[in-house]
Amino acid sequence: MELQVIGTGSKGNAYILRNEDEAILIECGVNISKIKRALDFDYSKVVGCIVTHEHNDHARSINDLLKLGVNIYATEGTYQAYSVNTAYRHRAFIIKPKRVFSIGNFKIIPFDVKHDAQEPVGFLINHKETGKVLFMTDTIYCKYKFEGLKTVIIEANYSDEIINRRMGPDSEKFFLRNRILKSHMSLENCIGFLRANDLSTVDKIILIHLSDSNSHEKLFKQKVQESTGKLVEVANNGLTFNISQYEGATANQF
Repeated sequence: MELQVIGTGSKGNAYILRNEDEAILIECGVNISKIKRALDFDYSKVVGCIVTHEHNDHARSINDLLKLGVNIYATEGTYQAYSVNTAYRHRAFIIKPKRVFSIGNFKIIPFDVKHDAQEPVGFLINHKETGKVLFMTDTIYCKYKFEGLKTVIIEANYSDEIINRRMGPDSEKFFLRNRILKSHMSLENCIGFLRANDLSTVDKIILIHLSDSNSHEKLFKQKVQESTGKLVEVANNGLTFNISQYEGATANQF
């Protein structure tokens, strides 16, 4: 199983989790043309697209995917805030936090997160080839703890030191700074969350949604690696990560 990064960051977020038989889209916040190219214009193996919330950098291409015949899975609050084309509304499925649903061979539990959106969620994804994969973005913190994780895909948007230096009280971007502090996960909170969880079964941590101006890729990778003792990667557009379980492993069940 591989994770392909179509886009990550404020300009647009979209990822593909796939093997030879099936693929699931996580977010669709980029132009549909980029998604089409990433899929090699073959949508036959796409079992669906899960969306965390309605903001454009995560949900931009919902209607385009529906038109292509791809089912969308999002919360009722997300659909209330995003205008779904009524002609394709039958492909827009409502999911509820803490209720398991299946798409192909993927089992997924949405969970509520803290963001300035209608009903934002993160996802705990399970597949026999990956074990438990945690996907969490656009949240200040997470109140939940998870066990038996194999891969953690998590936002580390900014660091307190960098954003305070660049967007202090005298900065014209101070208002934007306050919005970021109330809607995105800092490096410090990311590390705090990881340290609060049992990472004994984790193979890899992938950092996503780094700010273009308030982060430092090498520094973030180093700090998370030092704090967790785990292999840490940083997502960038176009990268692909292998997140398969070792051969012969059995998937952890929900």
